[in-house]
Amino acid sequence: MEGEFHADMGPQYEGEAIRKEDLYIEFGGPKAAHKFELATVKSLDEIENEKVEIIGPDIGDLKPYDEEKGGGSYPIAVLIDVAGGELDKDAEAIIERRIHMFTNMIEGWYHMNQRQDVWMRISKDCYKKGFNSLRELGEIYILLYTSEMPIIESIQVTIITDEKKIEELLPHALEVYAARDERARTLNDEDVDTFYGCVLCQSFAPTHISIITPNRIANCGAINWFDGRAAAKIDPDGPIFAVPKGELIDAIKGEYSGVNTIEAEKSLGNYDRVYLYSAFEHPHTSCGCFEAIVYYIPETDAFGVVHREFKGETVVGETFSHMAGETSGGKQIEGRLGTGLEQLRSSKFIQADGGLARIVWMPKELKERFKDVLEKKELYDKIATEEDVKNVDELLEFLEKVGHPWIKGEVELPT
Repeated sequence: MEGEFHADMGPQYEGEAIRKEDLYIEFGGPKAAHKFELATVKSLDEIENEKVEIIGPDIGDLKPYDEEKGGGSYPIAVLIDVAGGELDKDAEAIIERRIHMFTNMIEGWYHMNQRQDVWMRISKDCYKKGFNSLRELGEIYILLYTSEMPIIESIQVTIITDEKKIEELLPHALEVYAARDERARTLNDEDVDTFYGCVLCQSFAPTHISIITPNRIANCGAINWFDGRAAAKIDPDGPIFAVPKGELIDAIKGEYSGVNTIEAEKSLGNYDRVYLYSAFEHPHTSCGCFEAIVYYIPETDAFGVVHREFKGETVVGETFSHMAGETSGGKQIEGRLGTGLEQLRSSKFIQADGGLARIVWMPKELKERFKDVLEKKELYDKIATEEDVKNVDELLEFLEKVGHPWIKGEVELPT
């Protein structure tokens, strides 16, 4: 492949980080208000095979990052349209998530997160070598998709940097994501014999494996149980694979012999036990693409939740980015869980630790997003936000004032 493009490609480049001093420009990420990725399965006659379309300014048209002057961060939408006789809607999330893998296989490119949280960077060296057009990125996607996923018969890539166009299309993408998540709520762990594992993020977190069950979405929030099943069928040797449940060891904590076996294998022997529904003892490992962090607050003996979009300090005085640095990397850290946001709707969300009833703080935006489920559990008015409290002392006063059920001792841990 070397010589066809201005950058080399291969798995050896996965895990390559691009720091500020090496950064040329970035797309998406925390400084861009509008960004997303979306894969759509269409019919063959709807796609112009191998077409790459760029809507908006290209890499060469944009001002580079300057630490002193600022700038260098831009909106982006990546649309992958595919067709094939054996493809169906179940394949969309799988194809979409491969954007992460394929981008990171390009020397000088960095990709993190997913869906509406995508974050991409290009290095100065990569740009100097002549990689100055997103068209080349689209052509590389086509090459890698057709090479790695022969089930794809036709593919078209559209990359958008025009912010107004991205803002116009984003609501549809959010509707698609929501529909996928809603479908996943129709099953429970007890209804299936097989879970799924994902190691797409092992390039950044070598000991991490994301366990995907009907009641537990992947940490990135992009792959649910149905998606895992589709991925294992489409690409049996790929990064998403079947995990036999094995013996149920602890129904409350969510411990299974089959999951423990695959945990020991994929974590290179670092971990041999994992609780799917507890933040203590043997918590699930965290990668770096997680949408949110569930964190223990010792002073309240309860938990806070902070998501990637929140830019301020949490009630414990840490930002999401600082907390993510300590939580990520594929480690098991008691009291810290990287999680997909959809997990907040799961009936098994940290169920061994008290579930949603043990959450005492979250950002206002997140609280509004999950208002329906919080109101259903009579917790909406009991959980503090950044608008209510600024520190743990104020949090304790707030919880006493509103009569939070955990503080009042009204929540019994399951046994």
